[in-house]
Amino acid sequence: MADKIVPCLWFDGDAEAATAFYVSLLPDSRVTAVNRSPVDTPSGPAGSVLTVQFVLAGHEYVALNGGPAFRFTEAVSFMVMTEDQAETDRLWDALIADGGRENACGWLKDRWGLSWQITPRRLMDLTTDANPARAAAAMTAMMSMTKIDIAALDRAVADL
Repeated sequence: MADKIVPCLWFDGDAEAATAFYVSLLPDSRVTAVNRSPVDTPSGPAGSVLTVQFVLAGHEYVALNGGPAFRFTEAVSFMVMTEDQAETDRLWDALIADGGRENACGWLKDRWGLSWQITPRRLMDLTTDANPARAAAAMTAMMSMTKIDIAALDRAVADL
């Protein structure tokens, strides 16, 4: 691994499945190593998958099969900046499939409980607009949404 800081994600036995799914979603993503435990651990017997090293959108991560002791919370999330509604919809639908859950304002949890923000760049452009009325209108519209709807954001600021 080349990065100096590598986030480690804690899973309860699903690290290999989760990383395979994650790397299928974004370009410049791949599993780089699957490491098996040389000894029995609280999370599994010798020979079971202990860690998975992977690259997600060009950034290195490690997934650890650490057992049931810790769960993901919304305190840490992955923000994915999308280019258009099609990419927003594709990622949203994939991440909520098979047990994921929608949340407000572009947030969701995937089937493993990891929080994601699927955020169109257009949302960021509008909510940071130099015109405070446009920024406020975009923010107000976004706060009423679950999945971000770019066309609805554009309609909210159209006359401002």
